[in-house]
Amino acid sequence: MVSVLFVCLGNICRSPLAEAAFRAEAERQGLEVEVDSAGTGDWHLGHAPDTRAQAVARRNGIDISAYRARQVEPADFTRYDHIIALDESNLANLRAMKPEGATAAISLLLDHVAGREGDAVADPYYGDDSGFDTTWADVVAGAKGLAQRLRP
Repeated sequence: MVSVLFVCLGNICRSPLAEAAFRAEAERQGLEVEVDSAGTGDWHLGHAPDTRAQAVARRNGIDISAYRARQVEPADFTRYDHIIALDESNLANLRAMKPEGATAAISLLLDHVAGREGDAVADPYYGDDSGFDTTWADVVAGAKGLAQRLRP
């Protein structure tokens, strides 16, 4: 079974949406996976996802209300096969946090989408509700690309 951890800054917007989109895509493709999400920051520990993130997931048939924010920890770098950052800043944070002996492959989510390599999933937190629709479209594209790459 492949394990994947999605990472953004606070773990209340982008990474929970990526987790949800990837869970749905993995199920659709019949992939057995372990999936979670986390943040590099600690501002929202234990909080549910942003209500706007919950709303966009719900509009797409997925309930993320039970998800709870957590922070990346050193054990994640050996527990997960893939740690997927949602933007370059969090990718740099992950590389800086990476402990000796880490085994996880670290990449950007949109690196798994042809023509989007190096792109960030836009952070919708400070914008209006429409930003969450854009984020959802990005994480769905990333989830599809990543699932294709992980197919046996």
